[in-house]
Amino acid sequence: MTRLYLLAIPIIIGIFSAIIITSIGEDDNSPTLLTTENLIKNGSPFLGNANAPITILEWGDYQCTFCYRFHKNSLNTILDDFVEQGKVKLVFKDFPLNGPDSILAAEAAYCAEDQGKYWKYHNELYTNWGGEKTGWITRNSLNQFANTVELNLEDFNSCLDSQKYRERVLESEKFGKEIGIDATPSFLIFNDEKIIKIRGNQPLDVFRKAINELL
Repeated sequence: MTRLYLLAIPIIIGIFSAIIITSIGEDDNSPTLLTTENLIKNGSPFLGNANAPITILEWGDYQCTFCYRFHKNSLNTILDDFVEQGKVKLVFKDFPLNGPDSILAAEAAYCAEDQGKYWKYHNELYTNWGGEKTGWITRNSLNQFANTVELNLEDFNSCLDSQKYRERVLESEKFGKEIGIDATPSFLIFNDEKIIKIRGNQPLDVFRKAINELL
């Protein structure tokens, strides 16, 4: 896998900005964190074909307003046009910048993963989004979402009580900061040669252009 470095040169996609990350030769002695293995480590299960040539890595927070808007307005089209066609796989990584409730929601999603229902629970969280720091994420609400996706509540609550995935969530946030993630949602769209960074809930055409550039 070619190692990848962040190149601090902005490019314009339409009238919206993204940041492109280009490959650097192996003879460069600077350390890099931007390998495929590091980027997907501690993330969600793949959504789509694990062998798809392009990966979209979304950094998100379950309380984030613009994450919710991306999930509501753009995600389904990306899934239909690219993920279901085998061109793209999607990975979600937690960047819980809205504090303890966001961390707890992220933990809950991974507890749902233990029962094979990560994406169902993930979607349920965004379906029931209630704003930023409004108190909608509680143990009671998380249990209601677990009931909706038909989780075993005893196992789910045992997982949450043990904070089994707390470190996984915090490590994800730490790694994001190390590679320059500073807002949600942020996206790294990459193949073996190039990474394109998109910051914020940009229009769908921005994502289309980035994906088509890498295909």
